[in-house]
Amino acid sequence: MQSHVVDVTQENFQHIMFEESKQRLVLLDFWADWCAPCKALGPILEKLAAEYDGQLLLAKVNADEQQAITANFGVQSLPTVALIKDGQPVDAFQGAEPESVIREKIAPFLPSEWQLKAQAAQQLMEQQDFQKALPLLLEAYTLSEEVFEVAILIAECYVSLKRWSEAEAVLSEASLEQKLHPSYEPIMAKIELMKEAADTPELRELQAKLETDPENTELKYELGVQYSQVERVEEALELLLDVLKADINYLDGGAKKIFLDVISGLPAGDALAARYQRKLFTLLY
Repeated sequence: MQSHVVDVTQENFQHIMFEESKQRLVLLDFWADWCAPCKALGPILEKLAAEYDGQLLLAKVNADEQQAITANFGVQSLPTVALIKDGQPVDAFQGAEPESVIREKIAPFLPSEWQLKAQAAQQLMEQQDFQKALPLLLEAYTLSEEVFEVAILIAECYVSLKRWSEAEAVLSEASLEQKLHPSYEPIMAKIELMKEAADTPELRELQAKLETDPENTELKYELGVQYSQVERVEEALELLLDVLKADINYLDGGAKKIFLDVISGLPAGDALAARYQRKLFTLLY
């Protein structure tokens, strides 16, 4: 039987009720062979279980064979479907309800789109694949209307990619309450260490020179390259873009190559990459 459908017995009932329902929504479907409405409802439930595989488990209880379980739930008529979450019934319905009604019933107990994206991103982060995780988290952040838990994950991802300035920016407007999140201080500590490591004497010297000569293309190029080498990506792209605005073929196209190399090092779908690709496109055309 599929991983999203299981027959309930006395042996697996406790596991389904108290373990499976902690991981995903369980539809406990009480049915019988002689029940015509059960036969109408079954395919609908199986379709939904397949669609939400991993988020929904259809647990089928043959009421004739599992009379003790059926009696314990006080089932009076078939079909009866109980929605189980975290070991507790959270809703139920009787009869062969249409698919649209069942979808409305289960929707409040299923992960939202942003939660699914965040979960997928966390799995990628556990596999150390931060490049693929980041775009998913950025999407989840927008869809969730900037839930702080997602911001924390984004910051962790940026830190793992050594992009501390963007990690800092994500957390820059954290409220006093949000700063109490257990992951906030450890991430900020990592960011501070990375900032110190990235603020080399060579960088400070170039920054000082550029401050006194802000239109010097050579200094902008050198500082942009230095920024790219310490993962100060946005600062690097901004300076290199200034260089290209002054001379699109600076250093026989070398500046443009560095600019594109920095963008190529960003994850697919990264908003920063898209923004600076558009800016380069505007310069070229």
